[in-house]
Amino acid sequence: MAVIYVDTIGFLSDLPHNLVESFSATLEEVAYSDLIVHVRDITHPETILQKASVLSVLKNLNLPSHLLESMVEVHNKVDLIESYEPTEENALAISALHGHGLEELKEEIEKKILKATGKKILTITVNLQGPQLSWLYKESTVQEVDVMPDDATARVKVIISNSAFGRYRNLFPNSKFFVP
Repeated sequence: MAVIYVDTIGFLSDLPHNLVESFSATLEEVAYSDLIVHVRDITHPETILQKASVLSVLKNLNLPSHLLESMVEVHNKVDLIESYEPTEENALAISALHGHGLEELKEEIEKKILKATGKKILTITVNLQGPQLSWLYKESTVQEVDVMPDDATARVKVIISNSAFGRYRNLFPNSKFFVP
């Protein structure tokens, strides 16, 4: 599944307050997002003020409440703070420089994107002599195909919408599937 990351907010704390309104048109694109990831330099002396500024701008954009509620809060540069302990519930601690916490961040983003888009990850066993694999390539994002040559089947890992999966089950009722 393709995901587009757009960095739009980082400059806000450096922007004079009277110019923030001028950038509203650009920031309004955030309303079309599936997820907001707020990455903070947790070592910055004004990190709390910066967060408040970003949240204020986001709230003034009249974003859908689910978008604000599902926001991922990321504390970067935790490697520079001895014995770092998150001060906020659900904040993810990372060090982009050293790669610490990036796998957890990736998993959290994936989980929330799937939820926001109504998709799920499934592994489906398909008959290679039938139309299932072709159908999955057209209607879902095929991530992995593991061919079982002994029985002419394959285990296919896909990202699929709930509606497409419903159609698949109607078309191929005998298929086996599991959620990894």
